[in-house]
Amino acid sequence: MSSALPFTEVAGEKLTSEQTAYLEGLFAGLKNRGLTFTDVAPNPAATTVKPDFSSLIAEERIKRELHPLDSYAVLLEHAIANKPPDKENIFRFKWHGLFYLTPNKEAFMCRLRIPGGVVKSFQLRELARIAQELTTGCVQITTRANFQLRLIEPKNAPEVLRRIQGVGLHTRGAGADNIRNITCNPTAGIDPHELIDTLPLCHQLAQIIVNDRSFYDLPRKFNIAFDGGGLIGTVEDTNDIGLKAVKVAAQPSLAAGSGGIPAAKSIAHGSSEPRARTPAEPAGKDACGTTPGVYFRVALGGTTGHETFARDLGVLVKPEELLKVIVAIIRVYIARGNRSDRKKARLKHLLETWTLEQYLAETEKLLGYPLLRVPVEVAAEVTRRTCPSTEIQSGPPPHVGGYRHPHVGVYPQKQKGLNYVGVAVPVGQITPKQMLRLADLADNYGSGEVRLTVWQNLVIPNIPDAFVETVKKALVKMGLHWQPSNLRSGLVACTGNSYCKFASSNTKGHALELADYLEKRVELDQPINIHLTGCPNSCAQHYVGDVGLLGAKVKVAGETVEGYHVFVGGGFGGNQAVGRQVFQGISFEQLKPMLERILKGYLRHRQAGESFQKFTQRHDLNTLQAIFSNDE
Repeated sequence: MSSALPFTEVAGEKLTSEQTAYLEGLFAGLKNRGLTFTDVAPNPAATTVKPDFSSLIAEERIKRELHPLDSYAVLLEHAIANKPPDKENIFRFKWHGLFYLTPNKEAFMCRLRIPGGVVKSFQLRELARIAQELTTGCVQITTRANFQLRLIEPKNAPEVLRRIQGVGLHTRGAGADNIRNITCNPTAGIDPHELIDTLPLCHQLAQIIVNDRSFYDLPRKFNIAFDGGGLIGTVEDTNDIGLKAVKVAAQPSLAAGSGGIPAAKSIAHGSSEPRARTPAEPAGKDACGTTPGVYFRVALGGTTGHETFARDLGVLVKPEELLKVIVAIIRVYIARGNRSDRKKARLKHLLETWTLEQYLAETEKLLGYPLLRVPVEVAAEVTRRTCPSTEIQSGPPPHVGGYRHPHVGVYPQKQKGLNYVGVAVPVGQITPKQMLRLADLADNYGSGEVRLTVWQNLVIPNIPDAFVETVKKALVKMGLHWQPSNLRSGLVACTGNSYCKFASSNTKGHALELADYLEKRVELDQPINIHLTGCPNSCAQHYVGDVGLLGAKVKVAGETVEGYHVFVGGGFGGNQAVGRQVFQGISFEQLKPMLERILKGYLRHRQAGESFQKFTQRHDLNTLQAIFSNDE
């Protein structure tokens, strides 16, 4: 039987006579209506042109060819073969919290996401066991109140992730172009000096991020920190978004012509026209445009590796609307950040081309309402003129308890009869065995909880008065400490060249050696922060240390050795300042006696009660070099 059909079989099966007759009739009818196969539109799926990403920079191209969150199947393939990732997948796997350490080590480091640094005892035990069973046992506490587990073979990487997720922790988005671990006060909810408990806000924001895929494609890394007051800060002014609680007291109205600042013009909205209330603002505000209570100030663009602190946005935000504001700020950055130059992609760089007012206007467009304008300088002037005895409170008085290192030691909580114990963990290096013992301490004498800090140490909260001495003795027995030290408690060091390809020096090892050397030779009566960082990325934020040490390769007698550039006078918070370079290219062996001279020179020439930072700020660099270069 002859057929006019363009095919005689379907899926390998010959058409029956009935099927052939039916289809011939169908196609004849179509032909009579003037239709042929050539008139049928082609299958779109078969003709779709693959997007051309060749004009994009490498990182943006990689993200678009395969979204890094979708690379888990590739990770599994690599695990089966115990195969190291190529360059593109090294980048993608960072979205799963895995960092391949080549050329230093042919293995992964795994970084977690622990919002607010809060770890339950059962989670701590499982992390310790993972480190024992699937890594070399190297665990470090980071400057973002987080854990890193080091030296994981490719074959073990999926199992590490599975077990971490199995105890309710995450690694997703822990590196690359993502919002990094969100920090808040490690004593949030228990500190008697705090203005507000920031831990719920921290956890809620973390959940928003985890459940929204759009937050996993930023132009570059992004840091967020909450500070609700209290003794242990979060160095929020070094973050892309720094959120600091302030308490606004009731103020008398400013009468026109009284010499005060007209509130509606200078504080509320920048004009004399009435300002629409935001959803979070109740009626009945005073003439200053605010109701008494706790608000948050918002600062943007902190990246101290680039010598930049976050700048105040000039608004007050109620706690109940804060998360909406944060999300809007992030979305503006996602839409407007630089994706063509990795060196100009941070929020700081966008704010070099935009004014803060422009950024605020874009944020308000997304919010759909204006925020309450209260610039810092205006708020201070209104307070001074109208209520001299009242201040806008932003945290505890300086040096409450006599320490600038309140992250180490025993302190009473707001809950009567309970204490938190700040535990010193030298440069953040902790063993699985210590982690297991800490979990037991938290269960037996606390509330089954441990909190990490941005100072690379930890806090055990909720210790009853009767058990404090027992906990102290147990910590010392396991090789940790609770006693504050004016030097060791302020020691911070990045990973260093043992594991990081960018680092020029062994920062952690050198930090511990410096502490041993200096404590034998110099007796300090005031706390000092010494920050060691291995490269200009400044993970240890050398610019904000009293003494900042930036790793460098140094020539000594024709030989290249590890050394440092030396900075002094840095600070944060109320002592905010970028350290100034006072010496360059000092070998580590030369650095030890040099730091001894620096500290002794400060002790000899300071004014009564003067801090190291204030001392260095009082002198120019030539004078400091002369003081620090003399033994007498």
